[in-house]
Amino acid sequence: MDGPQVKSFVVWDYVVFAGLFVISSGIGVFFAIKERKKATSREFLVGGRQMSFGPVALSLTASFMSAVTVLGAPSDVYRFGASFLLFFIAYAFVIIFTSELFLPVFYRSGITSTYEYLELRFNKPVRYVATVIYIVQTILYTGVVVYAPALALNQVTGFDLWGSVFATGIVCTFYCTLGGLKAVVWTDAFQMVVMVVGFLTVLIQGSAHAGGLHNILEQAANGSRLNIFDFDVDPLRRHTFWTISVGGTFTWLGIYGVNQSTIQRCISCRTEKHAKLALYFNLLGLWIILVCAVFSGLIMYAHFKDCDPWTSGIISAPDQLMPYFVMEIFATMPGLPGLFVACAFSGTLSTVAASINALATVTFEDFVKSCFPHLSDKLSTWISKGLCLLFGVICTSMAVAASLMGGIIQAALSIHGMCGGPMLGLFTLGIVFPFVNWKGALGGILTGIILSFWVAIGGFIYPAPASKTWPLPLSTEQCLLPNVTELLPQELSSRPAIADTWYSLSYLYYSAVGCLGCIVAGMIISLRTGHQHSKDIQPLLIRPVCNLCCFWSKKYKTLCWCGVQHDSGTEQENLENGSAWKQGAESLLQNGLRQESLAHPTGYDPKDKSYTNPGLEKITHF
Repeated sequence: MDGPQVKSFVVWDYVVFAGLFVISSGIGVFFAIKERKKATSREFLVGGRQMSFGPVALSLTASFMSAVTVLGAPSDVYRFGASFLLFFIAYAFVIIFTSELFLPVFYRSGITSTYEYLELRFNKPVRYVATVIYIVQTILYTGVVVYAPALALNQVTGFDLWGSVFATGIVCTFYCTLGGLKAVVWTDAFQMVVMVVGFLTVLIQGSAHAGGLHNILEQAANGSRLNIFDFDVDPLRRHTFWTISVGGTFTWLGIYGVNQSTIQRCISCRTEKHAKLALYFNLLGLWIILVCAVFSGLIMYAHFKDCDPWTSGIISAPDQLMPYFVMEIFATMPGLPGLFVACAFSGTLSTVAASINALATVTFEDFVKSCFPHLSDKLSTWISKGLCLLFGVICTSMAVAASLMGGIIQAALSIHGMCGGPMLGLFTLGIVFPFVNWKGALGGILTGIILSFWVAIGGFIYPAPASKTWPLPLSTEQCLLPNVTELLPQELSSRPAIADTWYSLSYLYYSAVGCLGCIVAGMIISLRTGHQHSKDIQPLLIRPVCNLCCFWSKKYKTLCWCGVQHDSGTEQENLENGSAWKQGAESLLQNGLRQESLAHPTGYDPKDKSYTNPGLEKITHF
């Protein structure tokens, strides 16, 4: 067959879907009017650093649960089983590492762009290399996030492809440009609610169609979909306990823990305590979305167990399974298919808006302010708005380009993980290993990029053997189609020996390869070229993780600090009055940092036992 059987939307579906865009745009207009007197780039880009943890937590969850997750995760569970649920573990590790290792350093150093840290710790070239990598990978990923779900929904629901692509780009650009980060955060919070409601309607109606929860679990067990714990250590297997819990942690930490979009929301919180609460409440949101996606996949399997629409050719791609399922179960309920499409596009809107805002921030902080350090507040705000508009246009254009890529779309989707791993390794070198110098950092990031791209592109050209990646059995026994064709494993011929080993590595390990390659190379290069001197490093830039090993003696802790003073008295004193930054001005200027950036005092509130940002307003020049 040429494609899926298109079931058209009715008027109420379009009304529900349009409501999502109208409300999202309205939030942008509201904050543009409300904040019009606070015309500074800091208000626009980081919400004046006065956000509370609630909306930030919802925003974080919505931003990273894109339509790729809404459509792709249930499809993955349908085809490969509920082992996807093990991301429960990976998400927990990601949030713990982000909140306890990376966030305190970023928050207390008073930065706006995460890559500003790299200049403070190393030098400008390292910062610029990392910024360029981030901008390229975010634009590529955002384009695919817009196009891929629009294509899947178009081919199943008849929803206009280019209308939805351009509507997404225009609306995101509109409320990002008008309202800044506050508009993005509050719109994400609304979109998170829409996503959960959309999933719940599918779960309730789907369960009713499939005969209840007991029948769904029974059918899933009979189809081997509930074999969650597979402890096979083979790194070539697509999904096992180890690939998901270990590889998944590296993958998500690379695109989450040191990602500008995440950190920008966290540092917008009024205190460090609020930032950590936002991350931990966000973890609950990630778990909720994960459970909804897994059960949606199991319900789909119970519904299609005797006639799989993918292998039978009713639909042409696995991503179309979820919208096809929705159109079937809501066939007699106008408006509810529109609610699910709104759910999917809520993920798209939140992801694209977060990307546009983050791209504008890093470009302004890392390039514009470096070239023009004495811009007025008014001009800075207009430049920030202009950058949001520019990146909105670029990301929408990238969606158009994605339609011409064909098979390269799959490679583009992997770029986040391929770039995220080396980036994670780079920040880990700076925060955890005080002896690493700028040469090690630069060599490490380049090594990590080469390794992760090598394995990922090799895996794209030479797909792993079917025995490692082939889905669980899918039946077409009761499909009433005249030309049913069974999907057979791809014949693998003329493959180099490396294709069945290195190139067949599970995609979840791409990030780990890049991260570990960056760390190892960075440490070796630093030791060979002369390690970083402790007098050139401010304690706020290093996280003394060895302190967690309380059974270590003070001698060994001091050895691991490599001469950087991390005793509690000195550190708290520096945090309270910012003296560390002032005293270290001369040494930091050797790394190319301009004078006015050095006075970043980080306030310590003894009552709240937390760190707060308001003091930054007096000394940070925008």
